[in-house]
Amino acid sequence: MTTEARLDSRRIALFLFLMVLVGLNLRPALSSLAPLLVRVQADTGLTPLAIGALTTLPVLCLGIFAPLAPWLAKRAGPENTLALALGILIAGLLLRGLPTLPLLFLGTLLAGAAIGIAGTLLPALVKRELPGGADLMTGVYTMALCLGGALGAGLSIPLADLLGGWRFSLMSWGLLALLALVAWLTLMPRAPHSQVATATGGSMRELLGQPLAWQVMILMGSQSSLAYIVFGWLPTLLQARGYSEAEAGWMMGASVMVQLISALGAPWLARLSRDQRPALLLVLGCIAAGLWLLLQAGENWRWPGVVLLGLGQGGSFSLALSLIVLRTANSRLAGKLSGLAQGGGYTLAAMGPLAVGVLLQLEVGMSTMTGVLLSIVAVAAGFALLAGRNRRLDVDAEGRLVTR
Repeated sequence: MTTEARLDSRRIALFLFLMVLVGLNLRPALSSLAPLLVRVQADTGLTPLAIGALTTLPVLCLGIFAPLAPWLAKRAGPENTLALALGILIAGLLLRGLPTLPLLFLGTLLAGAAIGIAGTLLPALVKRELPGGADLMTGVYTMALCLGGALGAGLSIPLADLLGGWRFSLMSWGLLALLALVAWLTLMPRAPHSQVATATGGSMRELLGQPLAWQVMILMGSQSSLAYIVFGWLPTLLQARGYSEAEAGWMMGASVMVQLISALGAPWLARLSRDQRPALLLVLGCIAAGLWLLLQAGENWRWPGVVLLGLGQGGSFSLALSLIVLRTANSRLAGKLSGLAQGGGYTLAAMGPLAVGVLLQLEVGMSTMTGVLLSIVAVAAGFALLAGRNRRLDVDAEGRLVTR
């Protein structure tokens, strides 16, 4: 192996390490709060409406702040912008553990904003550093996201018991974010001068005029909506079916852990076909089957439902992120599409948990609830057939954005 090849291998390995470390930090801020909500409400006296706002706020921030990432990256560079996002995440995690109630909401807002910016930057950095294997590496990054989410959900209560309260449990995740920030500042990759983006064309206005960009965005939004519905409401729905609080929690946790398998495996599966449509339909079919088994079938089918739901959701999110890099010709366009797809997508996704809350308030039956969830799956499948085609956004010789 030549010296140049060894340096490239070392650079790739280092980038993968940093990507996984950063990815681990982009879900605990969201998943660590839900298990503690009963304690938070008892301690603060927040109304159910205020608790609902607290859980919806970070998801909205993912959508609102994601489009800022390309703008910030253009001015400060993607490496420095990601470092800034990690710094804001640390501040948010620390603030929401302080005893003043407004700081709980402010810290949650800052954490959501930081995750929205960092999560938008990483697909573009993957496209720049590993253009030939960007889809597979996105699977590794998605696996890190799922693992971080599982750790946040599973360790929140033990940390609260160990550290003496829910506030310290929420603040403790700032240590992991600090570790990621120090590692990123010390080891972050720097693009050689020749790789610095100088291409023109492909403005956000042009991107909004491309149907392919909208197809990727709505797919991202619809499948993310299902993810946040499951994350926020699945235990409640399972308890309504007669499962105990503890069993519903275990089923939720098991489903999240299963996501690790398909998050890594789905991009490999997608390479077996000329485009991503078969893989997308397969994982969305798993989501539909898992939801139906959990909400309609008998108790004996609950664990197959848990496994199918986890496989479907891990795979659908991994593939949706992979489409951002597969549907663009260069890292600059990947960054812009990432801002649009995640910004608009997460804004749409925030409406899903809100809609389920309204349906529960109206006391609809489980059959109606299942029908609504399966309708969202159908919408995602329809846009998967469009976004999954082997096409990509590129800039032609005249500097115009086109779909090839």
